[in-house]
Amino acid sequence: MNAELLAKVEGLLFVVGDEGISLAELKSLIESEEEDILACLEQLKQDMNQTNRGIRLARLGNRYRLTTKVEHADLYKKLAASPIQGGLSRAALETLAIIAYKQPITRIEIDDIRGVKSDKAIQSLLSKLLIEEQGRVSGTGRAILFGTTRYFLDHFNLESLEDLPSLAELDLTSDRVEEDTDLFFEQLHHLEDE
Repeated sequence: MNAELLAKVEGLLFVVGDEGISLAELKSLIESEEEDILACLEQLKQDMNQTNRGIRLARLGNRYRLTTKVEHADLYKKLAASPIQGGLSRAALETLAIIAYKQPITRIEIDDIRGVKSDKAIQSLLSKLLIEEQGRVSGTGRAILFGTTRYFLDHFNLESLEDLPSLAELDLTSDRVEEDTDLFFEQLHHLEDE
């Protein structure tokens, strides 16, 4: 087994996060033979399953990604609820608001609305259990659809998504968009602090 190739595959799996990566994408990026990449994936899977590691290699459809082990789920939930995690960044709050109002929505659609990449904000929201994967878009690429969780509703003291302020109330077409957005985020921060 080529240790350098194994390291490249593992590194790419880490970098792509929840989106995962296909065998074709790995082959294109690494410029190596498919059988060698498959051997690396199998070796990583075995290493992670046979040792006391906190992550495992999962295959969902034609995509590979690193995930946490199910047997540690209670620990991850505890971390997500822990005050050591701190509040949400402005980017995470923007992303969360977009997901709350537009769900189910893909990362690319979120990026288009925000005008910047949202990968880190999405990872933060996933780790805090405020959003979750709610399926995949049919067709090429099968992008992940994100939506809010029951924990999101509980965290912000909402009974349902209908309790969110309506977009009409926010008057997003006026010159007051920045002011309204600040008010919305201020309300979210206030609920978080309670």
